[in-house]
Order: sequence, then C-alpha cells, then structure tokens
Amino acid sequence: MQFFNVNHKLYLVCSLLITLGFAPSVYSQTSPEQKLQQLGFSLPTPTTPVANYVNAVTSGNLVFLAGKGPVDASGNLIKGKLGNTMSVEQGYLAAQSAGLQLLNALKAEIGDLSRATRIVKVTGMVNASPEFTQHPEVINGFSDLMVNVFGVQGKHARAAVGMNSLPRGMAVEIEMVVEIKN
Repeated sequence: MQFFNVNHKLYLVCSLLITLGFAPSVYSQTSPEQKLQQLGFSLPTPTTPVANYVNAVTSGNLVFLAGKGPVDASGNLIKGKLGNTMSVEQGYLAAQSAGLQLLNALKAEIGDLSRATRIVKVTGMVNASPEFTQHPEVINGFSDLMVNVFGVQGKHARAAVGMNSLPRGMAVEIEMVVEIKN
C-alpha cells in the first residue's frame, strides 16, 4: 500500500545521508516548502480540531502543536494497529503523513515554515499490539521527514511509545514543539 507519490528509495537514501551529516549545500538556500516539493510531498488540506482544542499555541518563541494523525492521499484517516494489521513500513509512511499534517498546522500558525529555527521535542504514539516493539522504527518516518525538511535543525528530542488504542483507530499520533524566529 502506498500513501504518497514519491520515490521511496531515493527518499530513504537522502534521509540516510542527512542523518550521517552529509546534507547537501542546497539546504542553506532552499525553503522548507521547496524541500518538501523536491521530496515529492505537498502539504495537505488543513484539518480543524474535532473537539475543544486548537491546532497550535504559540508562547514566546515556542509553538506547541496538538497531536495529529495520518491521512492518505484522499484525505481519509490511516487506521491500523502495528504488529497486527500494519507493517513497520506502512507505519513509517503513516508517521510521515502525520508529519505533513503537523507541518501544515505549523504553517497555519506561523505563516512561513522558514520561521521555524528548531524542531525541539516530539512525542510519537503508535497504535500497537502488546507484542509490538518497533515503535522507534515507525516514528522514524516522522523524524526522517523533519531532518529532510529542516536539516540539522530538524533533529529533535523524542519519545516513541506504544498505545493500546488511538482516537478513531488511527495508526499513529504525533505532537511536537517548535522554536521559531520572532
């Protein structure tokens, strides 16, 4: 099952090179939106909260983003349980999708993703069966995307944890804190 139209092997090679510190010089000259486009991604249609909360709260130079789940190209929630109905690769792609949802919410809050100076903290929750133990490999889909978009400023502190269930059966839910330029 493929959720995005992207050359996955090229993406993984680029992720590895960036993780190892071999980021191309184009990073200093390219906006986050341009990097997303180069990777074959586009920001999805913004979603509105379904309960009594907001997508983002800015306090000083930090933006606290509410948890977001993954959606497919048709805008449908990606549902499943890792270790049961979903593979690690499918979970990785779902975490990428949640990352795009978060970037969309961030852009709506700050206007321009170039204002983001650091991805500070991430909490990744994986809808998993009790015996599943590869939570970090799933949330790497999100983390690799952030590093590909923001370079070393995309590296972050992180928790990757398993949950017995997540809202509406979504495969992952991820929240983050981002530092911005004033």
